[in-house]
Amino acid sequence: MMTFWDGFVAALTNQQPALLFPVFFGLVLTSGIIWVANGRFWAFVYFATIPFLNWSFGVIDSISLMAPSEAFDRGIELHPLTVVTGLVFVFRDFVQRRMGHKVLIVMALAIAWSFFYAWPVIALASGIAFAISEITDWLIFTLTKYRLSTRILLSSAIAAPVDTTIFLYGADLARQMQLGDEPGNMLHLANWVVFIVGKMSGAAVISYYIRQREKQGLIDPYDDDGFTPENKPANA
Repeated sequence: MMTFWDGFVAALTNQQPALLFPVFFGLVLTSGIIWVANGRFWAFVYFATIPFLNWSFGVIDSISLMAPSEAFDRGIELHPLTVVTGLVFVFRDFVQRRMGHKVLIVMALAIAWSFFYAWPVIALASGIAFAISEITDWLIFTLTKYRLSTRILLSSAIAAPVDTTIFLYGADLARQMQLGDEPGNMLHLANWVVFIVGKMSGAAVISYYIRQREKQGLIDPYDDDGFTPENKPANA
C-alpha cells in the first residue's frame, strides 16, 4: 500500500521519484525568486495553480453533460476544474495588486514548470494561451481606471475566450497524439461555450465578494497596493 510519503513524492515529481532532489531544489529556487520579487500568499497560489491545472487536463476525464445528438454531434462535456481555471485570472489580479508588473515573472515560472508536470503539447498550448490571455488581462487591469471588482470581471471576460480557444486546440491535439482520439474531441462550439461559462462563473463570484468588501470599506478599490488596514472601520 502506498504511504503518504510515497504519494507525496510521486505527485511532486510527476511519477519520477528519482528526480526528487532536483525537483525539490528547483521548487525552492523558484519560491525564492517569487519571494524576492515581493510575491506572497496569492503569488504562490497563482504559481501552483497553473501547472496543476495543466496536469489535470491530461489525467482527469471530463464529465459528460449531454450525450452526442443531432444538435450537438460531439455532446457537451465539462472538466471538473474548469471553474478553477477561471479563477487563475482572478488570482493574477490579486498578485498584481502586490507585485505590479513582476506578476509576469510568476506567470513565466508557472508556465515553465508546466512542461514538467503536463503533457508537452498541453503545456505548450497552455503556455501560449496564458502568455496571450494573461498579457491581455494584465493590460486591461493596468490601463483601466475601474474599481478592482469591475476590473476583475472585465479582464476575465476578455481574457477567458482567448485562453479557452488556444487551450482547447492544444488539448484536442494532445488527446489525438496521446490517446488516439478523433479531431474535435475537445475543440468544438458546445465545449467552448461551457468552458467560458465555467470560467466566468468563478470570476463573477470573486468579483461580487470583492465588491461587497469595497462597499464595507475593507478594500480600497482604486489602491493597487492592495488592502489598506488604516481605512478599515473600527468594528471590522
